[in-house]
This record gives sequence, C-alpha cells and structure tokens, in this order.
Amino acid sequence: MYQSEIIGCGMYVPEKIVTNNDLAQVMETSHEWIIQRSGIEERRWVTPEVSTSDLALKACEEAIKNAGIDKKEIDCILFATISPDHDFPGSACFLQPKLGLTEIPAIDVRQQCSGFIYGLSMADAFIKTGQYKTILLVGAEIHSKGLDKTTRGRDVAVLFGDGAGAVVIRRAEAQNGAKDSKIFSTHLFAEGVHAKELWAAAPGSGLGSELRMNHEHVEAGLFFPQMNGKKVFANAVRRMCECLMLALEKNNLKLEDIDLFLFHQANLRINQMLAQELKIPEEKVFNTIMKYGNTTAATIPIGMSEAVKAGKLKKGSLVASAAFGSGFTWASTIYRW
Repeated sequence: MYQSEIIGCGMYVPEKIVTNNDLAQVMETSHEWIIQRSGIEERRWVTPEVSTSDLALKACEEAIKNAGIDKKEIDCILFATISPDHDFPGSACFLQPKLGLTEIPAIDVRQQCSGFIYGLSMADAFIKTGQYKTILLVGAEIHSKGLDKTTRGRDVAVLFGDGAGAVVIRRAEAQNGAKDSKIFSTHLFAEGVHAKELWAAAPGSGLGSELRMNHEHVEAGLFFPQMNGKKVFANAVRRMCECLMLALEKNNLKLEDIDLFLFHQANLRINQMLAQELKIPEEKVFNTIMKYGNTTAATIPIGMSEAVKAGKLKKGSLVASAAFGSGFTWASTIYRW
C-alpha cells in the first residue's frame, strides 16, 4: 500500500503591508482594539490587478522548487479557496496554464478555513489508491477585495489578509515505523446548521430573487462577509480540541508526542485558548496571524513555510494541525515532516 509524504512547501504574500493604524484611518478602530480582539498587528493586501491564482502561482513555484521536482511530474492540482478569480470556472483551471501544465485534473476545494486539510485528505486518498503520484495542493485567498472597509464592517474587515501557501505531496512506499514525511491520518467534519453564522449571502441562487445579485443586494451589503463572532469563537475552540484529540487517539499518540502544532490562523485568542485547554506548551505552537491575519485556506501552508524558515519545523518533526471555519467545517491531521 502507498503512503503520502509532503516533500516541499512554499508561500507568497503581497508586498503591501496594512497595519492596524492604517485601518484606523478609514474606520472607527484602533491598534489596541484589534490586538486585544485578535492578536493581529498587520496583514498583506493586494493591488487591484492581482488575482487569487496569481498569488497561488508564486506559492506553487516556491513549493515545487523546494520539493526538488520538475513541475511536469505533477499529475493533479488541488486549489483550496473561497475567493476565486471568477465565479466559474474554478481557480485551479486558471492556475494550471500559469504553471505551464496541461490536461491534468485541476480541482477547486470550497471548504473555507478548513480547505487546506480537506485538500490534504483528498490528496492523501488519491495517492493511497494509486490514482495519482505527485499532487500540488495550494491554499490562496484575496480577501481585501471583498471586505466592507468601513466602521459597519470592521468586526470582520480587521481580521483578514491576502496570501497563498502550497505543498507538494508525493507517493511513498509504506514502511513500518519509518521517520519520514508520512501523513498519518486526516479527520473531516461539518455541521451545516450553522452555515449562516459565518457567510456571504450574495451572490447566490438562494436569495429569492430573479438574479443572483441585484442592486438591492449591493446596497444592503449582502456580498460582504457576516459573522457571529462569539459563536464562531466558542465552536472553534471546542471543535478543534475534539478533532485534534481524535487524531491523536486514532494514531495511538499523546499530546507530548507532537513536536509542533500548526493550527489554522483565524484569531490568536482562539489558538491561545486551545493551547490552554489542552495544556500545550507555548513554544510548541507556531502562529503567524500577527503578521498576516486570517488568510483562510492559506494559513496552515503559510505556517509551514514560516516554521521551516524559523527553524521550528525540521525533518522528522511530528506535526499536528487543526482548523475550523465557515460551514461550520473543521478538520485535523497528523503528519511527519
């Protein structure tokens, strides 16, 4: 039986830095208020001409280079995003020719903040069944073009940034007890009854109108994301705890066996609460939200790249990741770096 290994990662964020003080110039907020609420100090936002697949391309190129492979070895692209270049076709189809690739499957994954782990689970399954050998998985988002950057939208607008992270996943022969880059397991969940606690209503066919978006929807700001912050926070901590502990149980591991925890970066306070609940030492949790904000499907692979550069993620490290987001969806995974 085959196993999957992550053989390279890469990331890209736009050059434009937007600080909390910058946001205070366009809405009623402050650096202190944002820090207290989320731990975010700054985020990156694109310039108008940049698309989501442009960010993904940069991250993918770095991941391919770090993996030490020829891009022609890639036989499947998985692209996790909720901010596509266009409504259709999927952004993976725009990314494919930018990479200079043809004909291989190009699949979008629409699972919001859990999208990267959902994509990792799909890649792992494809490889284990022998369907594909080398898969490129990327998470990329441009949130800055879809935020209400006024006082009305500040609760959401201050949280999100733009960026991309990618990994190359390759087939490996199964070896009992081998300390190489194997994906131990992935665990996926959703509870759609809470879908409207964090969502964007428009454009959509469920609005009871003739058009997917009309002037009334625009005037009402229905295309901006809406969030029940308290409910999202409470569920994120609970569900990430649950699915992380499940992953450990399924693999006969304990929390102390994990070398590094790379959690989704939605809010620093969520990750601090999660670590506190499970008594995880602070030095074992790697966070990037302070610099980049919430980049949704890109946060975990961005964290991988940053952790490698910081010397926190080393070959042979046992890593646990968990994510929670809109849907509600949540997921966890354990893998050997």
